[in-house]
Amino acid sequence: MKKPIVSFKDFTFKYRSQTEPSLTNINLTIYEGEKVLIVGPSGSGKSTLAHCINGLVPFAYKGDIAGSLTIKGMETKELDLFTLSKVVGTVMQDPDGQFIGLTVGEDIAFALENDAVANEQMKERVEQVAQLVNMENYLESSLHQLSGGQKQRVSLGGVMVDDVDVLLFDEPLANLDPATGKYSIALIDQIHKESNKTIIMIEHRLEDVLYRDVDRIIVVNDGEIVSDSTPDELLSSTVLLENNIREPLYIRAMKYAGCTITEAMKPAHPDTIEINKGKLQDWYEDRPHKELNESSSPILEVDNVTFAYDTGKTAIQDMSFTIHQGEMVSIVGQNGAGKSTVSKLIVGFEKVQRGRILYKGEDITSDSIHQRSERIGMVMQNPNQMISKHLIYDEVALGLVKRGIADNLIKERVEKILRICGLYPFRNWPISALSFGQKKRVTIASILVLEPEVLILDEPTAGQDFRHYTEIMEFLEDLNRRGITIIMITHDMHLMLEYTPRAIAIAQGKKIADDTAVNVLTNQAVIHATNLKVTSLFELAVRAEIADPGEFVARFIAYDREVRTWQ
Repeated sequence: MKKPIVSFKDFTFKYRSQTEPSLTNINLTIYEGEKVLIVGPSGSGKSTLAHCINGLVPFAYKGDIAGSLTIKGMETKELDLFTLSKVVGTVMQDPDGQFIGLTVGEDIAFALENDAVANEQMKERVEQVAQLVNMENYLESSLHQLSGGQKQRVSLGGVMVDDVDVLLFDEPLANLDPATGKYSIALIDQIHKESNKTIIMIEHRLEDVLYRDVDRIIVVNDGEIVSDSTPDELLSSTVLLENNIREPLYIRAMKYAGCTITEAMKPAHPDTIEINKGKLQDWYEDRPHKELNESSSPILEVDNVTFAYDTGKTAIQDMSFTIHQGEMVSIVGQNGAGKSTVSKLIVGFEKVQRGRILYKGEDITSDSIHQRSERIGMVMQNPNQMISKHLIYDEVALGLVKRGIADNLIKERVEKILRICGLYPFRNWPISALSFGQKKRVTIASILVLEPEVLILDEPTAGQDFRHYTEIMEFLEDLNRRGITIIMITHDMHLMLEYTPRAIAIAQGKKIADDTAVNVLTNQAVIHATNLKVTSLFELAVRAEIADPGEFVARFIAYDREVRTWQ
């Protein structure tokens, strides 16, 4: 019989800055060697639950505790953060905030250096851990030259070098492209099987985590545990919908086709779930084919643009594409493909070395950042690179203040945007108190409030729960319906399919596809080159022997948009 390693008993926690508890009467036991996923909407208490496990509560985030939390039989409130860190290792959502060393080897070795481990022993242990996380060929590499997936592996190595008992992952997929995310989940699974460590993951992307088996899924909402079940039990219930958590797309498609999802069907396994081919085929035949609307006049043109950074490596090569007035377009590709570089060239953060950028037919290649900002707004991937004010309200209002807008209009526009982005209750909070996902919403709000004609968003929904994801995307759709052109750089295939009819795919600095999102996500060559992955909808259609699986995906997306509009 497995021993308990984490045990909450009648546990309640309230931050000192708040009037109500963030966690109420938690009773939860996690056993040695288990792999557990914790899900829930933003503000549900799942991050606080994680902070209690790794000791940030109460040693870094002060508050009042009632009840008991033991880890390996030790009462955590009687320990210290250092002692807990030797039992629970945390891989954070933003790896950059976790790095200490300058190179991969230095960073992995940091904990051993603190413990004064002998050099030969330290070198041997670092090499062992680097091999386990597949970074053995990068020990001398600078951390700043690594991709998002590689940075995450280094963070994991830095935690594992201490041989902790529990590995806690805080949204491990938030900043990764689909294929890298799939690899990360496989790596976590491999480490779990080889080391038998206890794995606890917090993640919004439920369908992606279920690429590998988990033992239990804990659903948290309003500071309480609302479900503790196996994946099959959870997916055959209504708990996800009731708590604003995204269902896997293949489950939703089967429900639209009139299939009843039961635990016996093994719904957590899309490759082997029991399906009703007849119902899926009938649903497909009953759905009409829809053509894309005709394009309007061009608003933004990238014309044979080439750019290289100081290292001499060409980041963008002979790139050309046209964005039309009122379009909503995704730019997709693997980490390091050049997606963010293209956006920086458009807004003027980097200078085009060859080629032109045109806005409504006018060459703006030589225009300053300020001149372009009057028409083109950009929300960067890392919110910490955009924030300059202490309070949320002041940050969102900053651009309007600089433009000399009247105070009463500033207040009206800022409060409206804060409500849309789910930040109004926190408007007077310091930004330093926010999570990474909340900071992301602050930066989106600070640009949206300026009402640009073209809006570029770099990973706009990374780290957002389903409710805030939907609110942000519906708000962007509303802007788009009013004529604002929106370009999204994203790894989120759900976002591509659900909201952007067109997708531009980039690989190694070159455009390799410019087509409908459905066609991009059903083209094996493009999927491989861009580190995307085949959507579960396409795989479901293949299993159901649908004549045209890509058209099945297109009809599902069109119908799903109609359903969400009715709702």
